[in-house]
Amino acid sequence: MKKFLIVGLGNIGEKYNNTRHNIGFQILDELAKKEEITFESEKLGSIAKFRFKGRTFILLKPSTYMNLSGKAVKYWLTKENILPENLLVICDDLNLPFGAIRVKAKGSDGGHNGLKDINAVLATQQYARFRFGVGSEFSKGRQSDFVLGEWDLEEDKLLSERLEQASKLIKSFGTAGLNNTMNTFNGT
Repeated sequence: MKKFLIVGLGNIGEKYNNTRHNIGFQILDELAKKEEITFESEKLGSIAKFRFKGRTFILLKPSTYMNLSGKAVKYWLTKENILPENLLVICDDLNLPFGAIRVKAKGSDGGHNGLKDINAVLATQQYARFRFGVGSEFSKGRQSDFVLGEWDLEEDKLLSERLEQASKLIKSFGTAGLNNTMNTFNGT
């Protein structure tokens, strides 16, 4: 049985729930709702599991805060005996327009502190990442306020369709493979 660890990056706490920086949590919450599963509080995060087409998907929302996500990722990869090639990390991306999707097989942290910590703790950049565009509509020096801010009304209206697409992408990663997923979803 193939297992996949799907990590949604975000910050714990109610004040972060509907913020751009928590898109990783929002995507996993949407997928869990569709699969009719619930998250359970476990060591270093909240976990939900489901099976689809002979694969097991383990969804992780780290409880370590964004900038310390690596510890939770490493713990769950080891605990579940999952290879890094079966890891997908979901994060926000300021360099992509709102709702844009980019899946990559590997890469740098691109200035994202959650990815930076995962790269350092795992001592590799060789894992898939799913970047969700949040846009860059902020004044100079206001980046932190922007990513920690809530979606505006227009974004909020469009978000449900983008979350639907994101849920399909995750299942594709586990069943069709990384290359097919990149070909199908990048730029959608």
